[in-house]
Amino acid sequence: MSPRRNHPKGKNGARKSNDDEREINTSHESLEEHVDGIYLVRKITGSSSNKPYRCPGCDQMIPMATPHTVAWLEYDVETRRHWHNACWAKKSQRGPRTERTRNAPKY
Repeated sequence: MSPRRNHPKGKNGARKSNDDEREINTSHESLEEHVDGIYLVRKITGSSSNKPYRCPGCDQMIPMATPHTVAWLEYDVETRRHWHNACWAKKSQRGPRTERTRNAPKY
C-alpha cells in the first residue's frame, strides 16, 4: 500500500505550488541594524570552521570546529570579525571597554 498524499488542490483540481507563497532565502547572510551601522551577519557551522579566531567581544579564543558568527559593516569588508554567538547577541548591551588594574573595583 502506498502512503497517503494529502496535498491541497487549487482551481480545476491542480495542485498548488508552495514556491509562490514562501520566500526562499538563498544566502546564509542577513542584515542587522546596530547603533554603529548596518552589519552583514553570517552564521558559521562547526564543520565549516577550520581555524581558531579571537572574539572581539570577550577577547577569548573561538576554538576550531565551534559554531560562531561572522559580522562586518555592510560597505566595509575590512571590519569582518568572528564572534561567539552569545557575544554577538549581547553586542548592543556591551559597555565601552575599560582597562582595570587587578585590584580595582568593578563598578
